Amino acid sequence: MSVVQQYRYLAPSTAGDGGVDLQTCGGPAANPRFFAGFLTTPAAAAAGLLAVADVARTRYFQPRDPASLDPVVTGSADRLRFESFSGCCGVYARLDALPPGLDGEVLGHGTTNVDVNPPLREALARIAGLDPLHLSVGPDDLTASTLDGTVVEKKVPLPTRWLRGFAEVHVLSAGFDLRAELTAAEAGAFLRRLPGANDRSVLWAVPAGRSLRLTSRPVPGAVCLAGAGRLAALRGLLRHSRSLRVYGPPVPAGSPPVASAWELDTGALRLTLTLSPEPHRGFSGEGAALASLAGDDVADDAELIGALLSWDPTIDVADLSAAAGLGPGRVRAALAQLGTAGRVGYDVADAAYFHRVLPYDAARAERDNPRLVGARALAESGAVTLDGSAATVRSGDQTYRVRRLPDGALTCTCPWWAKHRGGRGPCKHALAVTIATASTTAATMAGTA
Repeated sequence: MSVVQQYRYLAPSTAGDGGVDLQTCGGPAANPRFFAGFLTTPAAAAAGLLAVADVARTRYFQPRDPASLDPVVTGSADRLRFESFSGCCGVYARLDALPPGLDGEVLGHGTTNVDVNPPLREALARIAGLDPLHLSVGPDDLTASTLDGTVVEKKVPLPTRWLRGFAEVHVLSAGFDLRAELTAAEAGAFLRRLPGANDRSVLWAVPAGRSLRLTSRPVPGAVCLAGAGRLAALRGLLRHSRSLRVYGPPVPAGSPPVASAWELDTGALRLTLTLSPEPHRGFSGEGAALASLAGDDVADDAELIGALLSWDPTIDVADLSAAAGLGPGRVRAALAQLGTAGRVGYDVADAAYFHRVLPYDAARAERDNPRLVGARALAESGAVTLDGSAATVRSGDQTYRVRRLPDGALTCTCPWWAKHRGGRGPCKHALAVTIATASTTAATMAGTA
């Protein structure tokens, strides 16, 4: 399913003797200019921008014609972030241009889309050595052009999966820890040992001395590497990098496949690829954000926290907690819900959230999620009967039992839970129980007030 968003560029993106001028489609004001200046490592920056653009136009699973979707760019205080998803939504790419990488001024803040067209791609590919790269994110002068005379209209189909992908990837990434760090030389050797682009196997990378070794079985401390060919976008930046850092959640022996993040750091730039648990799985279907979407109890907190968000490079939970008068746990829950609308992302290198605003209807992530739509229908129809730590859910001609485990997780007797065992988020019956429990609690509190 796609939603066609119309983007207006005052002119095509261009590259010439004066540098590269990336045209944007909009933001907090019409066609803003977020940054104007030089990138201090031009060849590396060009390679990083091409990597993000390449991911946006690639389908790693069941390849088809390039999607040619425009990367998202966010300007905030001292850095620029370029983000994209692959056409299959199984790879999330982000290039962070950090303060040492920018020789100029961040003139504004906000989020927009960037036109990376074929001529610009060719120009970026030709940048080498000390060739200067001047970046102007947005038009130089809004008042010099009119919408009728100079606007280039571009209709870009933005799949609903992109919004759901942004909603999911930040929840998953917030559970990652640094698992390994390799020098550039060791990273190059490791990447050269990986299977080819057509490999669909799920491997595990285990720290071994200064490098990583691959195994077919998960062990504690391992990082999942599903579809190793999906790391190909790292290779263009590898020769400019200082290190490769690998992030993932804690895994026990026998763990099912999980997501992972692979980050090249040049000192001035960071390129991160986050891979879905399996090549055929897009982030949009992972279900990690469903609990946040279903939790009406954090909606008010999310509204308050959203109003307090600034455009600092990272979001400080302690500062937000003090400003809002909420505990850190409630702030994190509110940030998780804001992420389902694309309003925040998560940076594994900083172990912190960051602010962005995507050009989507904020309600789309909930409205277009079949499990959540089904769960709300069950809860509203009275299909849920609560019974202490368990519940009965009537769904069509079937009746399922949902039980709450000591750690708070919910299990269900439905085929979905039997197949995925919670690995792809809760089933609609567990979500319905969550919604019904929250409604019952709210009604009880209102009755005793």
